[in-house]
Amino acid sequence: MHQTFDAALEINLLHANQQGADQNRAHFDQWGITCLNLMSSPGAGKTVLLERTLAALHPELQIAVIEGDMTTELDADRLRQYGVPVIAINTGRSCHLDSRMVAGGLHQLTHKVDPTSLDLVLVENVGNLVCPAEFEVGEHAKVALLSVTEGDDKPLKYPIMFREADCLLVTKLDLAPYVDVDLERIAANVRQINPEIVLIPVSAKTGVGLDIWFDWVRTQVTRPDKLSVVTQEFSGR
Repeated sequence: MHQTFDAALEINLLHANQQGADQNRAHFDQWGITCLNLMSSPGAGKTVLLERTLAALHPELQIAVIEGDMTTELDADRLRQYGVPVIAINTGRSCHLDSRMVAGGLHQLTHKVDPTSLDLVLVENVGNLVCPAEFEVGEHAKVALLSVTEGDDKPLKYPIMFREADCLLVTKLDLAPYVDVDLERIAANVRQINPEIVLIPVSAKTGVGLDIWFDWVRTQVTRPDKLSVVTQEFSGR
């Protein structure tokens, strides 16, 4: 059976992207850097999570950020206030970062800082629950965010994101009592798709769960080849 033109084009695009991702990861490995790729829908809390992470872990860890947005440097400017190098990538109409874009960001980064001095590169991907999961950028682990305001059915409706993620942060936990969401059902739906995923419920506002997230990040930096077994199951309302 012959492939359709669209299917063949998609395979070629993904193959070319994977080659670029492998090259990016080789650079990260050569420099001794761990790279984490943060993905979510718009408004799930990626940027505020990064703000809390930078405040807690820098300068314990030497961190740089590659910030992806369709337009503007608003989020990049927020993160620059924490004294870390931030490379902004505007994707235009593209709904995700790809390995070529991140390679360009790494090129810019090497002009700002000696990459061998870094421990961690955090990639904030474009807000989207579909495309970012399919395009690797050279990361050692994928981190997905799902806010409680998005509902408990999203893992079933957008399975690729949650199947590919190594860690899931369920964000805005402080809002759970005020929205119609079942935290136990979120956990069950996610584990149905990805039984091995690390689940960490957090609130950037109250600080709940952030220490567990910080410890998971530290584990990736020290042992990027082995995913942490740190987890915290949901408690009822």
